[in-house]
Amino acid sequence: MMRTFLTTDDVRDLAAEVCGTDRRIEALDRLAGGTKKGVYRLTLDDRTTVVLYVWAPGENYWPPSETVPDDPFTDASGAELFAVSHAALAEAGVRVPRLLMLDRDGRHLDADVAVVEDAGGRKLEELLDSDPAAAAAPLAALGDALRRMHTTRGERYGKLAAIACDTAPQTRPTEDIIVDRAMAHLAASAARDTRLAEAHERIAAHVRHLRSTVTPRQSYVLVHGELGPDHVLVTPSGEPVMIDFEGLTYFDAEWEHAWLQLRFGTAYPALHPVELDPDRLELYRYAQVLSLVEGPLRIADTDFPDRQWMLDLAEWNIVKALAAVTP
Repeated sequence: MMRTFLTTDDVRDLAAEVCGTDRRIEALDRLAGGTKKGVYRLTLDDRTTVVLYVWAPGENYWPPSETVPDDPFTDASGAELFAVSHAALAEAGVRVPRLLMLDRDGRHLDADVAVVEDAGGRKLEELLDSDPAAAAAPLAALGDALRRMHTTRGERYGKLAAIACDTAPQTRPTEDIIVDRAMAHLAASAARDTRLAEAHERIAAHVRHLRSTVTPRQSYVLVHGELGPDHVLVTPSGEPVMIDFEGLTYFDAEWEHAWLQLRFGTAYPALHPVELDPDRLELYRYAQVLSLVEGPLRIADTDFPDRQWMLDLAEWNIVKALAAVTP
């Protein structure tokens, strides 16, 4: 598809509503990294900045795919999910960007829009790479926030908006949802990679074996869903600010920590995680490896601008998936 992105002319009225009419727009910069929504930094002539989130078809690079019907991590994008998740995290004592305006009525753009505080352009990921000592305090504060999330319990799993509307399906164990999700990712990936096609049965058997060791559970906690150090901004005062949280869900803490271990690497122990079930964690860790094959291969088939990065990510996880089933 031919993609067109916002210009300063598109957001003048929006900026006037949020920031007043006594300043003019100096720049509108589309920030890198978004694949489901557009993220823009709006700079005014007094150097004030805010961040715009735009949920529009032209901002979403992901092509459709078959999904598990009761998988709560699918379609984790949109202004409604953003608003509900923002409120829940704030209530749980988690620092998120201050919400300045939410427009779901198309008053300014032909899309849902949120305007939030600009918490700064420095990500925890960059700080961990460039100055690990300076990252220690925000990393510890993030660990505190995660423990608040992972001790905020619910009796039902699912997206918060679905639970509030009583539309969250509750028909089977969460671990079975993850198994079906993993099998779907395996099938889609095997159609694109001959190595996975040849190993399909061995990988599927490995997933079933991991599932067989998991004991039942019916208590769930708040999880971000895909929290990495690139989804945490660090303010000039060193405060960690969580972003990209539309996928906030009541689910198993092990799903979150499988991802955290992957993304934070050697920095992960500094998060001081809550107690976890090692068997459930291992199933979820392997399922996420398969997800990180399928997703990158799928988006690499589109016009996503950093296609090679996605292919490299898929390759890294193909090797990991095969290593687990290679004698």
